[in-house]
Parts: sequence; C-alpha cells; structure tokens
Amino acid sequence: MDWKKLGKRLLFPPVWAVVLLTVASTIALIGVFLKGLETAIIAYVVYVVAFYTLVTVCAYCIVYLPGYIRQTREKINDNSLGHRMLSEASFRTHISLYLSLCANLLYVGLNIFFYVENHSMWFVILAVYYTILVIVRLILAKYVRKDSNGTNQLRELKLNILCSGILLTLNIVLSGAVLMILYQDKGFTYNGILIYVMALYTFYTTIHAIVTLVKYRRLNRPVMTTVRAIQLFAALVSMLSLETAMFEEFGQDMTTWSKRLFIMLTGAGISITVLIMSIYMIVKSVKTIKNIKE
Repeated sequence: MDWKKLGKRLLFPPVWAVVLLTVASTIALIGVFLKGLETAIIAYVVYVVAFYTLVTVCAYCIVYLPGYIRQTREKINDNSLGHRMLSEASFRTHISLYLSLCANLLYVGLNIFFYVENHSMWFVILAVYYTILVIVRLILAKYVRKDSNGTNQLRELKLNILCSGILLTLNIVLSGAVLMILYQDKGFTYNGILIYVMALYTFYTTIHAIVTLVKYRRLNRPVMTTVRAIQLFAALVSMLSLETAMFEEFGQDMTTWSKRLFIMLTGAGISITVLIMSIYMIVKSVKTIKNIKE
C-alpha cells in the first residue's frame, strides 16, 4: 500500500468533500452545544470529524490559497478599474469613503425609523452619531471629487482642521451613549453565532484602520489621513458596542458595578483617543499652513 499517496488523499480530499464536511461539522457542532451534549459519545465523534475538517481546510489554504490569490490579483489587474484599485492608494481611499458614506446614510435612516417606532432616545443618539460621520464624509467626498490628486495642499489642510473640529463633537454624543448604557440599560445585542461574526468583524476593522492610518500618513495627504482617522474612530465605537453585547451574552456572572466600570473605562479611552487625535490633527495642520504661508 502506498502510504504516501493515501496520506495525500486524506489530507487533500476532493473540494466537494471538504465543503460537505465543513457544512456538516459546523451544523453538528452547533447542535451539540445547543442540546448540551458536550460530553456525550456522539459529541466526541463530531469533535474528531470537525478537527479533521479543520486540518484539511488549513492544508488547502496553505498549499492552494496563495496561488488562487495571485491568479485573482492578475485578473483584477487586467481590468482598468481593478488596476487602479490595486496600484493607487488614493483611489482605494476614495472608494472606501463613498461606500462608508452610503452605509452611514443608511444607518441614519434606520435609526430615525426605529425612533419613530419605539420612541427611544437611544436611537436619537445613534442617529446623531451617524449624522456627524455623514457630514464629515460629505465634506471630504465633495473635495476629493474636485481634486482627486491632492494638488491643493493648503485646501486639504483647512479641510483637515474643519473635519477634526466636527469630530470633536463625537465626544458629546459618545458621552450620551455611555450614560444611557450605564443607567438605562441600553446597548447592543447580537444573538447566537452573530456575536462571534461581529467580534471578528470589529477586531478586523480596528486593526485594519490602525494599519492604514499609519500607512497613509506617508502619502502626506491630510484628506487621506482624515478619512482613515474617521474609520479608526468608527471602529473604536464599534468596540464599545461589541463590549456591551458581550456583557449581555456572557456577563451573567459579573456584577453590575464591574460591567459599568469596564464600560466607563472603554468609553473614556475612546473619548480621550478621539480628543487627542483631533487636536493633534488641528495643531499640525495649523502649523503646516503657517509654514506654507511663510
């Protein structure tokens, strides 16, 4: 018997088998946890199958995924629009700005609708928060539409000061949201597996926002820095919403005081970050404008 060939077949089964195993093991694991069968014999069978599935998926990702990614990038690069997405950092920022603007407009509309239906000031706070983000992104979108190449640095610096000043008002809205979470039991809830999806998304957006903010500072484009700073602020607020959801889902054993302490510390940390970054961008832009005029 050719053990090497057999091992390769076990490690790299057909793609349809990997997909089937992934779906089946996921459903089986959910069923085990929902039914409380963690120590039953059937559960150990499910664990073995799930572990084997994980190994095969990892093997496929390690061996074949880099090639698929390279082929996909080549196909995208053959398209003129795709080439700009891959090669032009400013163009990627513009696309991200418009997509975020559309999402924020949707959130404003949804929260206004929820307020009309529920008459809760919580949705007013959220609507005001997203409205501030909409205003800032509208200002930036209007500018980048007229000057996508950033030829007017003085104008960009003035826009940076204006947008940073508007972002300072986020602290007022954030303080109101934190107070409602603390004393009116408001917050966010994600049921079931959705909370894990939101946790993964929140951590990804936060890390991505930090990395891109540092990266785009090298372009010496104040508008691009402002766009990425807004993304970071939004990601940090998402962290606060995830924290309240985690307490709602898993914090039954925690005291009310402990929950409030964590929320207060998180809210204060976000507020201080927004304050420091906004003031830093304003001061730096003012100094740069002064140097340019001199």
